[in-house]
Amino acid sequence: MNKSVIKLLLFVFILLPAAPSFAAEHGVDAMFGSINDYLAAVVFFDVMPGEGNMPFIVAWLIIGAVYLTFRFGFINLRMMGHAFQIIRGKYRSKDDQGEVTPFQALTTALSATVGLGNIAGVAIAISIGGPGATFWMIVAGFFGMTTKFTEVTLGQMYREYRPDGHIMGGAMEYLSKGFKEKGMPKVGKVLAVMFALLTVGGALGAGNLFQVSQAMGAVQTEVPFFKEFPLVFGVIMALAVGIVIIGGIKRIAHAAEAIVPTMVFIYLSACLWIIGSHAADVPAALSLILSEAFAPTAVAGGMIGVLVQGFKRAAFSSEAGIGSAAIAHSAASVKYPVRQGFVALYEPFIDTIVICTMTALVIIITGVYNAPEYAALVESSKGAALTAVAFGSVISWFPVILSVSVVLFAYSTMISWSYYGERSWTYVFGESYSMIFRIIFVLFIVLASITSASNILDFSDLLILSMAFPNLIALYLLQGKVAEALHEYMARLRSGEFEREAEK
Repeated sequence: MNKSVIKLLLFVFILLPAAPSFAAEHGVDAMFGSINDYLAAVVFFDVMPGEGNMPFIVAWLIIGAVYLTFRFGFINLRMMGHAFQIIRGKYRSKDDQGEVTPFQALTTALSATVGLGNIAGVAIAISIGGPGATFWMIVAGFFGMTTKFTEVTLGQMYREYRPDGHIMGGAMEYLSKGFKEKGMPKVGKVLAVMFALLTVGGALGAGNLFQVSQAMGAVQTEVPFFKEFPLVFGVIMALAVGIVIIGGIKRIAHAAEAIVPTMVFIYLSACLWIIGSHAADVPAALSLILSEAFAPTAVAGGMIGVLVQGFKRAAFSSEAGIGSAAIAHSAASVKYPVRQGFVALYEPFIDTIVICTMTALVIIITGVYNAPEYAALVESSKGAALTAVAFGSVISWFPVILSVSVVLFAYSTMISWSYYGERSWTYVFGESYSMIFRIIFVLFIVLASITSASNILDFSDLLILSMAFPNLIALYLLQGKVAEALHEYMARLRSGEFEREAEK
């Protein structure tokens, strides 16, 4: 019996039955609550006591993003135009290899990051940190572009073609292979398996349970039928997701290619309508964002508090530094790994700098974040409800649009995270067991509609944030290879080699 079968049997017959028995004895809340407390103590450890709350994970992501941006000479500014040409297909070559196009890989990764955080998370950040959090959110998104470039380039460099033709790529591959190159194969393997298991847990929780519960909550306010029969909503979502994910990355990419532009257009249209109708208030809002970023008046922790809220929102939203996007981008059909890294620059740009900023402007212009009548929403961190109030104050029928947006955002996030989880599951258990994870993922959708386990959701969020630990270690260790590949690519680009190559 091979190792993959042993691992799978261990998971199915020992670990899974053990969890319910433990939960039966001690309770689900007690079990996950204690784990949450331990993980949170590490992930959110305050590295600046007395100066405001600076969680370790936020500092870890900030330092990595800033360092890489300077290391690669502000590649996030220099290569945006070239990246757009790649997306358009200008540099397509007959030697390109992969399962999906660069644009499909981008939309697949975007479908995972553009989600409920863009609606709810921004409102929470501003209500806690004030308007100045928007500025630091934009700054974090800017530096996060380079982090995304680095991890996606590495994902392409170390990707592997499996016997069945599918690509295995992502942090699992560059952790194991990259560390092996550096003479640390065992350390790399341990970190790779750790990353994969964290991704599986995050996919089932934050990428599934949380998305279903939030989408159902939004729909139930407009369609009372689902309040009475939540299972029906779960079955509908399970069928909609299952039809796509059973087909693998190609079907997921095709779905994301259609859904992402549509949902972004719908949401941004509503944002622009409100901003346009309050055009006279925009200069004052921008001035407030800048002044509050450096001289906050009534926010927790002063300037540090504002900075952390902005960076935290950007990190959670764009997932730059988490390593998840590299899994999707590794399947892109490109000849040069750096080329897909350039495409990935658009992820934090679209997700954080554009969409999150539009949401922030709407919330600031309408003034709901500090309105006394909405203090209860702020205190309970009901960001989606606060955003709905902001839009509803200008567009009376916006709750309907919000419900549609939430469902689309949740659905797109689920199909992409199912792929992240499936690839990670396959890395641990083997390619022949990939369908088992897809079935488990679909079953979790149905369960999410009839159960409530807030601690499990918190636990899965912490798993996703914890992915940044092994991932950034790899980025630091392997950034030299990315620098070499970038230098070589830029030399060829300047020589005109790529234009001649594309003409063949």
